[in-house]
Amino acid sequence: MNSKKQSLKLKIYKLCGAIAKFRRYSFVMFIIFIAALYGFILLRINSLSQAEPSAEAVTNQVKAAQVPHIDKKVVAQLESLKDNSVSVKALFDQARSNPFQ
Repeated sequence: MNSKKQSLKLKIYKLCGAIAKFRRYSFVMFIIFIAALYGFILLRINSLSQAEPSAEAVTNQVKAAQVPHIDKKVVAQLESLKDNSVSVKALFDQARSNPFQ
């Protein structure tokens, strides 16, 4: 029983000595770990940004997309408002001449 305690104490003592040796290089190991993590993240982002969707995924998305439908009555009402109002007509003309303003 006594020899087990001594061997356990010896192992703990050796472990403490090893930890003390590595503690000196802890900052360098931390910087290497951060650099490796940063490199892995950059490689992962690069590989995911260049991934192309499959043809099946594209067709599924195209089928799921709804084509917008504009009612002809709404278009006619907008046209009549454009013709009737001078300020609205000026807004339409201004938007046509400079759409990014």
